[in-house]
Amino acid sequence: MPISSPSFLRTLCNLRWVAIIGQAVAVLVATELMHIPLPVAPLWGGIGLLAAFNVYATWRSHRLAPDSAGVAFLHMLVDVAVLAWLVGWSGGITNPFSPMFLLLIAVAALALPLRWVLATAAASLVGYALMAVFGRPLPAFHGNAFNLHLWGMAVNFLLSVGVVLYFSTRLVAALRQRERELAVLRERFARNEGIVALATHAAAVAHELNTPLATMTLLSEEIAEQCDDEAIREDATTLRELVDICRDRVRELAASAEMGRNTGADLERVIHRWQLVRPTIELQREGELPPRLRVDPSIGHLLQALLNNAADASQQAGSTRVELRLRCDGGELVGEVRDEGDGFQDTLRFQSDTLFRSTKPDGMGVGLALSHATVERLGGSLTLQTASPRGVRVRFRLPLRGTKDFP
Repeated sequence: MPISSPSFLRTLCNLRWVAIIGQAVAVLVATELMHIPLPVAPLWGGIGLLAAFNVYATWRSHRLAPDSAGVAFLHMLVDVAVLAWLVGWSGGITNPFSPMFLLLIAVAALALPLRWVLATAAASLVGYALMAVFGRPLPAFHGNAFNLHLWGMAVNFLLSVGVVLYFSTRLVAALRQRERELAVLRERFARNEGIVALATHAAAVAHELNTPLATMTLLSEEIAEQCDDEAIREDATTLRELVDICRDRVRELAASAEMGRNTGADLERVIHRWQLVRPTIELQREGELPPRLRVDPSIGHLLQALLNNAADASQQAGSTRVELRLRCDGGELVGEVRDEGDGFQDTLRFQSDTLFRSTKPDGMGVGLALSHATVERLGGSLTLQTASPRGVRVRFRLPLRGTKDFP
């Protein structure tokens, strides 16, 4: 079973280097400063073997692919064996560093599955038992053996505190990060669930609208042909164009439900149709797009939602002006929509309980939810900022993966 990432093995390698340095210092102090007649060859041999293994383990831990929990257990098994070897040659069970087996079990418990933790505990018990039975007692030396044991216990305690504190703080930080990620996922799931329900209902409504739209088309044509009033004929023609837009949108909705069918959206046509629907809005346009550019249809829906929100905000403040900037920057579509409304009324942050709620009198509250869902799905970014002297500026950057140039 794979572990979450190679970070545990890297941490284990770093701790092993600390242990190797500490073991080397302990041997030097015991043999050179305290003149304890220890068998230096087995001790330095065990330290050298552990150092050579850690060189290999450090190289292996920097691979991108995660290792299995079994491999991590083998690392722990090497640590248990070397510790039993070193302690066995330097006093056995009377060595104040013999409780270090508990640290190995604690480290395994913080990162490995239960069965491998139990295997590490069993290996530690076997190592401790072998050390107790076959361990070599400390030879006689000039000094107080009891005081040496007390100092060793103090050093062992400090090392245990440091290792436990290091791993416990990392564990708490990881749990908090996991809680934040789960909160984001729950919020996203609640929003997407509402959007899916809306899409299902919209598909059914699109099927039902075909008949009334066809009837409205025929009626508008008859009015334009039979009426002698020029103004009424112009209104009927405009009505026919609006009905055509509605019919095209219904057909696009039905077509997008077919698997694999995605012809792309023409942003210039999207903007033209929006201006036809909102003729009272003065759209100030800047920037140019490449000719024959086709983008994901959801980008067109996002642009319409932002333009509608901006138009509504401007109208509520007594203005009819909306600014739009569009350009392509490398492989991204960069856009900005600015209104001349009253700005932020409350802190703007999307929450799942605000889905389908709107502060506008005739709003349905789906624009913000759809905008966030579109940006997240396409891997882009969207920011809102207060504009000067008034209004709100919405900027977005969206990758143009899957765009096409049609001749």
